[in-house]
Amino acid sequence: MAISLSAAVLLGVLVWLLWRYAGVQVWHIVICALFGFYLSSSTVGPHVANALHSVATFLSRLHF
Repeated sequence: MAISLSAAVLLGVLVWLLWRYAGVQVWHIVICALFGFYLSSSTVGPHVANALHSVATFLSRLHF
């Protein structure tokens, strides 16, 4: 739950910053789409959340 809430807040801030200061590019659209999945309660939402959780777990295990 904490990861999904943090990701939703982070994506929301990114969407606002992109809307406010940047022009529209493909990666902006991708961030907005991810934000939409977190706000929706569709059947696709849990799959996106699981994928992002897997990425977060992978990144947390990296050691530099």
